[in-house]
Amino acid sequence: MAKKAPAKEATVEDKLRALFALQKIDSKIDKIQTVRGELPLEVQDLEDEIIGLETRIAKHDEEVKELNDSITEKKNLITDAKANIKKYEKQQSNVRNNREFDAISKEIEFQNLEIQLAEKRIKESEATIEQKIEAIGSSKENLVERKKDLDHKKSELDEITSETKKEEETLKKSSAKAAKIVEDRLVSAYQRIRDNARNGLAVVAVDRDSCGGCFNKIPPQRQMDIKSHKKIIVCEHCGRILVDIAIENLETA
Repeated sequence: MAKKAPAKEATVEDKLRALFALQKIDSKIDKIQTVRGELPLEVQDLEDEIIGLETRIAKHDEEVKELNDSITEKKNLITDAKANIKKYEKQQSNVRNNREFDAISKEIEFQNLEIQLAEKRIKESEATIEQKIEAIGSSKENLVERKKDLDHKKSELDEITSETKKEEETLKKSSAKAAKIVEDRLVSAYQRIRDNARNGLAVVAVDRDSCGGCFNKIPPQRQMDIKSHKKIIVCEHCGRILVDIAIENLETA
């Protein structure tokens, strides 16, 4: 049985052509994503804002419930205090001496203070509840508006995405295919340069003796090295990978 011939290792020229092709594909993907503009971020911001409003409303609702429970507790305390006062006043009519009278008077005074304090706390809680209810109403109005905005933005984004989804998926497959020709180390370097470049260009052709990325002049000897396709050469000024424009038309060896 004949042995299978080993896969031919990609030459530097193959890698340069693949990188240049990869850049062209990724630039098309960038263009598609630019068409979407800030919509994905706007959608995310609105979703985050809606979650924040819903959390705030739920928190205020819980606080209103706690305040109402506190008011009920204070009202029960007032009822008990009034009952105690009646009991103590009845006891005052049966005291045997001034010491007992004074002790009961102090208990009545204490119960009255408890009532006053409870009534004060009730008023404070009622005022706070009013503020909370007002805040809940305002948040609910904002929530309705934000949900409307989100529906609109999502519809707009879905429309743009549906128009470009198929093309983007095809380009991403082509991008992955082109990247397979190049070793991971070089692909990582390519991605790093792309991430740092304002226009996303990591691989550029020499145009009019200048770098196609930063437009700085390239020395003649360096241009000759680029045209030889024997090694990966980067721009001394911007760090982009440089290729000869003619490489696009050369057939893979």
